[in-house]
Formats: sequence, structure tokens, C-alpha cells
Amino acid sequence: MSETTVLTPPVILTPPALTPPAPVAVIEPEQAGGMVQVDAKLIPELDAQVEQFITDTLTLDKNSAGFKERVESIHHMGNADVVKSASVSNRMLERPVRLMKDGLFSEGSGIGKGLVDLRRKVEELNPAKQGDLFQPRKLLGFIPFGSKIEDYFDKYHSAQSHINSILESLADGKDELLRDNVAIEQEKVALWETMQRLEQFVYIGKHLDAKLSERIGEIEASDPDKARIVKEELLFYTRQKVTDLLTQQAVSVQGYLALDMIRKNNLELSKGVDRASTTTISALRTAVMVAQALTNQKLVLEQVKALNSTTEDMIVATSELLKTQSAEIHQQASGSMIGVEKLQQSFDNVFATMDMISDYKVQALDSMKQTVEALSGQMSRAQKYLDQVREDEARSATRVAATSDGVVRL
Repeated sequence: MSETTVLTPPVILTPPALTPPAPVAVIEPEQAGGMVQVDAKLIPELDAQVEQFITDTLTLDKNSAGFKERVESIHHMGNADVVKSASVSNRMLERPVRLMKDGLFSEGSGIGKGLVDLRRKVEELNPAKQGDLFQPRKLLGFIPFGSKIEDYFDKYHSAQSHINSILESLADGKDELLRDNVAIEQEKVALWETMQRLEQFVYIGKHLDAKLSERIGEIEASDPDKARIVKEELLFYTRQKVTDLLTQQAVSVQGYLALDMIRKNNLELSKGVDRASTTTISALRTAVMVAQALTNQKLVLEQVKALNSTTEDMIVATSELLKTQSAEIHQQASGSMIGVEKLQQSFDNVFATMDMISDYKVQALDSMKQTVEALSGQMSRAQKYLDQVREDEARSATRVAATSDGVVRL
């Protein structure tokens, strides 16, 4: 036989770890006993009731009305609690049946529909599934027509109202799950109280069985007929009642565990709604912000590339100009200031001029000699006339001096 699982009273709701709950195990009647513990403070009182019942019953005549009432009390022991626990168990077990029938994603399930709609919308707005957002949009495949990134952001902004309505639907669904958990906790509390009473009746029944079994030998020795009646009426129905109580206790434990599983599932679903409302939307918005930032970065990068290209071209042009200018300067520096041919020509002209002057002087000697001789002859001829003129001038000067008295004379 497997170990007995001890159930504990319901506690205040606390968020459990994010792990899926295990399926509810089938509880056999023999396993139900001991899963709900009887309060130790009540055991002395229960033992006293058993002793009092055994003492009072065995002292009564087997045909008396009092003895029959004792037997009837065995038949009715715990019946009210059995009915109460059965009704609670039925209500609890209806929940998983209703979930299986309707389904989380049925038309009547707002939270299921909201999750499906949110997933579709997030997949529709996922930037990774939009292709290359930086390529220009083209009409008819070749005419530039707008920008894909602008169309994507327009679609994202237009979907905000739809996303908000989905989030509101999910929030309503989460509230419904939490309200279900509150109702479940109330039912668990009521069922736990009933299960504790059933366990007390099981305790009484088992101890009645033990006490009767101990006293049956003593009764047989004194009154065999009464011993037979005790076996058939008291011991038999006591064991039958204990079996019935254990069976109902097993059903109640099964329902209690099933209801706790539903509570945990509701908690996990509410966490899923929180993740869908926060993490998923945050991831979508982060993806959109990254796409927008990448767009701005791409524009800046293109401008930087264009500026770098312009700078490179300017540097290359400057270097080409510097190269050409430097080559000309070095070429000019390595060459003479005046061309050799021009310099040679100038020297030739100087030498030719000097030769021409030398030849001229040589040739002019004869001409100059003839000129000197001609001039000398002419000077000799002119000397005679010069002397005659000077003599005439001398005589004229003498006459003028003689008539200096101021009177004109012939």
C-alpha cells in the first residue's frame, strides 16, 4: 500500500511557483482514512463516546427498544455530513466538466478569445515579419511610392485601440479567474469542515468495531444469542458504515484535490494573462522602438557615409592638385632659369655684334682716313678765307673806334 497523504486545511491564497500542477490522483477508500487528521483535542471526547455507547448498548436487552435505537443510530451515523459532502463534491467536479465542455478557447470564453486575438495582432505587428522595412515601396514593382517603414508605423498606431480592447478583455478574464478562486476557497473551507466531521465518524466507527470485537468473546460466553445479534446488527453495520464513510471521504478528498488543481490552474492562467498584458506588449513595443531607432540610425548612417564620401573625394582632389603642383615646382627647380637654346642664341647675337663692330672698325679706317684728308684739305682752303675775314674784321673794328663820338659818317 502506498504512503498515506495527509491533507492540510485551506490557506490564504498566495501566488505559487510557476509550475504546472500534477493531475489529480485517484483516491481509494482505504487511502482516504488518515488523509484528514482528527484534532487531537477531540480524541478523548470521541473515545468517551465510544465507551459510553458500548457500555450502554451491551447492557440493554437485545429485544428492547433502546437496543434497536442504538442499532439505528449506527445506520444514521454521519448521513447528514455524507449528503453535505456529496453536494459540495458534485459542485466542484462540475467545474472541470464545464471546462472540458466549453473549452478555454470557445466563443463564450473571453480570456481564450482575447489571447488568440492578441497573438494574431502581435504576429501581424512583429517587425521581423515585415521584410526589409528600409526598402522603398514601389507601385507596380518599379515606381517609387512611399516608404515601407512609414506604412508599418501607421499600421502600428492604428492597431493601438484594438490592442487596448484586447487587454481590457484579458483583464476581465483574469478578474473572472480570481473570482472563481475566491468561490473555490469558500467551497474548500466548507468541504474541509465536512471532511473533518466525516473523519470523526470514521474514527468512532473504527473504535466501535475494535471495542465490539474485543467484547464479543465475553458476550458469547454469557449469551450466545446476544453475541450473534451483536455481530449481525452492531458489528456488521458498524463495519458497513465505516466502509461507506471511507468511500464518501475518498470522493470528498478527490473533489478537494480537484478543486485545488483548478485553483492552481486559474493562478497559472492569471499569470499568463499578466505576461500577455505586460511582457508580450512590452516586447512588441520594444521591437517597434528598435525598428524606429534603427530607421533613424540608418538615415544618420547614410548621411555619414555621404559625408565621408564627399570628404574622401575632397581629400583625393586636394592630393591630386598637390601632386601636380609639386611636380611642376620640382621640375622648375631642377631646370635652368633661362633656356640653353635662348642663352646660346643671346651669346651668338653678342658675339656676332662684336664681330660686326670689329669688322666695321677695320672697314672704317680707310673711310676715316680719306675723311680726315678731305677735311684737312678743306681746312687748308678755308684757312685762307678765315685769315682774310679776320683781317677785314680787324680793320672794321679800328674804324668804329675812330668815330666813337657819336656822329654818323660816310
